[in-house]
Amino acid sequence: MGATYSQLGDARRGKLADNLTGFGRALRRAGVPVDAARMALAQEAALLVGLARADLCAALETVLVAREQDLLVFRELFATYFRNPNVAQKLLAQMLPIAESHAEPVKRRPRVAEALAPVRAARAPTEPEEEKIDFDAAMTASERERLHAADFNQLSASEYRLVQRLAQRVPLPLPRYAARRTRPGPHGARADWPLALQRAMRTGGELVQVPRLARQSQPLPLLVLLDVSGSMERYARLLLAFLHAATAPGSGAANRGGRRDVFAFGTTLTDLTPAFRHQDPDTMLERASAAIPDFAGGTRLAESLAQLRTRHARRLVGRRTLVLLVSDGLDTGEPAVLAQELAWLRRHCARLLWLNPLLRFGGYEPSARGAAELHRAADAMLAVHNLQSLQQLASSLAQVLRAPARTR
Repeated sequence: MGATYSQLGDARRGKLADNLTGFGRALRRAGVPVDAARMALAQEAALLVGLARADLCAALETVLVAREQDLLVFRELFATYFRNPNVAQKLLAQMLPIAESHAEPVKRRPRVAEALAPVRAARAPTEPEEEKIDFDAAMTASERERLHAADFNQLSASEYRLVQRLAQRVPLPLPRYAARRTRPGPHGARADWPLALQRAMRTGGELVQVPRLARQSQPLPLLVLLDVSGSMERYARLLLAFLHAATAPGSGAANRGGRRDVFAFGTTLTDLTPAFRHQDPDTMLERASAAIPDFAGGTRLAESLAQLRTRHARRLVGRRTLVLLVSDGLDTGEPAVLAQELAWLRRHCARLLWLNPLLRFGGYEPSARGAAELHRAADAMLAVHNLQSLQQLASSLAQVLRAPARTR
């Protein structure tokens, strides 16, 4: 036992427990689910493997990380948190040499930087107040109400980051439809005769009950077209984060098994579906930003839809696809060409929904030429300018899909 104390410090004073507890809190701030049971396992693992950097990292990763998308976040946060005593709140300072660190600043994932922000605030209280971002601070009811109603275009930098994280928690269960495949179900419309014969063999040929087959339900295939032009710059990143988390096929039972295709358009069409396959939101945003060549440029929706028609028409699955077109409608192309492309899109999808941030204005009317064509083609126009509108989006989608489709 004495050897353990000499290696880890005096465990009876609680230093090791406090240090690992602080690291666990940093993981929770970064979005990694860590509970008391995992922290207890982390304490035992640290006592077993000691403080060799590689061994401690592997042991804590084993007991604290349960999701694949959190692995890179954990490793980067561990490397930063255990680099020197200042950043780590003097974590394991008794084992580190006393020396000044002159390492160059390392580019960190936003989740890691946000998780370490309270640590820096405690270390340097003289920093400007507006640069301190404390995501664990409890907001008052009025502050929460203000942030939920605030337009994305009116948020400060710290509020924007906080709202982005809150938007990633907003669910968006997609409407479902009855697929062709069937499975055993008590209220199915068809009889499962092969299974009935198998059961009859067990009862001497007597058919006690006829099993039924019910059609499986699947979420509607989803196609997202996101405007990344200059007028949408403030909304694009936040809506990317929201759509990535809310429409993920593995985000919940409602969206399990669904298909999702995402495109960004400005002056050209960019396929973001490969970027959206990454489960980590930071990696997704980084890959999406690198893939978009015309971010904050102009809007040519007709040309982008033409590229969708000629190169990616198979993404529209059997006229079942739900198309979400996120744009303010300020198109710079020819309205006649846009009308033709929108007509083709309407013929090949179940519903075309226009998600428009300009609906934040009470008296908004789609008077611009491109907006007028889009308004005529869309089955409905919904708002996406604040957290309240995102939370209402799921019920709005269900209501629109229950209504009869407009004449094609």
